[in-house]
Amino acid sequence: MSAGTRIVSLDGVEKSFGAVHALAKVDLACDAGECLGLVGHNGAGKSTLMHVLAGTLRPDRGTITVAGDDLTGRYDVALAQRHGVRCVFQELSLCPNLTVAENARVFHASLRGFGWRRRSGRLILDKLDEIFPGHGISAGDVVGDLAIARRQMVEIARAFSVTDTPVKLVILDEPTSSLDAVLAGQLLDFVKRFVARGGAVILISHLLGEILGTASRVIVMRDGAVVAGRLAAEFTRDSLVATMGSVARHDDVEAMAQSSKRREGAPVARARPAGQTNGAELVAHRGEVVGLAGLGGQGQTEMLRELFSAARRRSRAASVSEPVALVAGDRQTDGIFSLWSIEKNITIGSLRQMLSGLLVDPRREAEMAEAWKKKINIRTPDLGNNILSLSGGNQQKALFARALGSVAGIVLMDDPMRGVDIGTKQEVYGMIRDEAEGGRTFIWYTTEMDELKNCDHVYVFRNGRIVADLARGELTEEKVLHSSFAEEAA
Repeated sequence: MSAGTRIVSLDGVEKSFGAVHALAKVDLACDAGECLGLVGHNGAGKSTLMHVLAGTLRPDRGTITVAGDDLTGRYDVALAQRHGVRCVFQELSLCPNLTVAENARVFHASLRGFGWRRRSGRLILDKLDEIFPGHGISAGDVVGDLAIARRQMVEIARAFSVTDTPVKLVILDEPTSSLDAVLAGQLLDFVKRFVARGGAVILISHLLGEILGTASRVIVMRDGAVVAGRLAAEFTRDSLVATMGSVARHDDVEAMAQSSKRREGAPVARARPAGQTNGAELVAHRGEVVGLAGLGGQGQTEMLRELFSAARRRSRAASVSEPVALVAGDRQTDGIFSLWSIEKNITIGSLRQMLSGLLVDPRREAEMAEAWKKKINIRTPDLGNNILSLSGGNQQKALFARALGSVAGIVLMDDPMRGVDIGTKQEVYGMIRDEAEGGRTFIWYTTEMDELKNCDHVYVFRNGRIVADLARGELTEEKVLHSSFAEEAA
């Protein structure tokens, strides 16, 4: 398809969920040869709009035109895929009990007959090689056994792979949220090549540098409506934040960074990775914010799990002296209780504090949930709604409320800002700073360099071991990357 050809057009699209107006007369168009950046706070309507475009959600009003054909009223997933529209959702859609090759077969029905498994495996591995060289994934790997970053890579490769239907437009909803800097760079480089060949991509990301460095045009959404749309070159990071209506302030980040200091006294947590041979160990003191860095899948999450187990006296490699709470990054697997209400998801970590005799007092439960809804600005008309009624970022807010509302003196955070907008991030950074000043300890794995700058000191991991301990004053992206790749000195 030649550059400039209109692929999709949405006109006057509206969608409501009960009293919540998720989309309000939204117009959006995307052409061949274009990377369209889509930004906005959590709950702005971005993911809802992409569900409409992917055919997984039918709008209440509005028209959908694909390649010049008006498909309003009959547009669904099958029709979208026949027209070359694919979507990689923020919440992954792979079947965890199937292999990588079998998941490719589920998506590509034409892979049938004798030898389909081999052909399916070859299809997905070739695309993985193209997008993520050196990925280390095998066609026979069971998806549920893969780390979330690798599951994300498989989902992305599957969406871009081609069998009997072309790929014209791929929607990427927070595609780098679980990827480290190297993998994210590989993906964004591929997106640029794909667009240069005449494909189209709609890129949703809260990392504004990714948007400004990759997209040719940027659409800004707020409260279910499009509030701005122009060439990416006409935006700066600050003007984009202002257009989003963000409450983020750079001085908040600087204040936290400048206040960083290494504490003394008896540690409240310590742990040594299983393969550590040089005596290095993680040590955290009361009131510290300790960062875990390095490429994804290098032992950071395992370290957090070890510390979490230590709180239950199930670890020989770690010890903690205070109660522990965990804010999971993979919220669908390790965080939310998907059948429960928002209120229940927030209060489950504090039930002992809400007992009246032998039973939980519903009034205290409701008061705690309402207080945290206001404090952390969870966007919902009713805390009794199911947790899945929230956007991904607001689900993550509920997990923060659960941890910070508990009596835990140590909070473990496993890349928790995945898919969270910049304004919310700044609010959470402020809460972390306040809680740390009050004596609470945070051990924080993050793939974002800007977040590492909020830590008192940072441990860099490689191959399951600690290879560097960088104080705040000496922390640079170059040092983190050097430690992540360089061989240890003998």
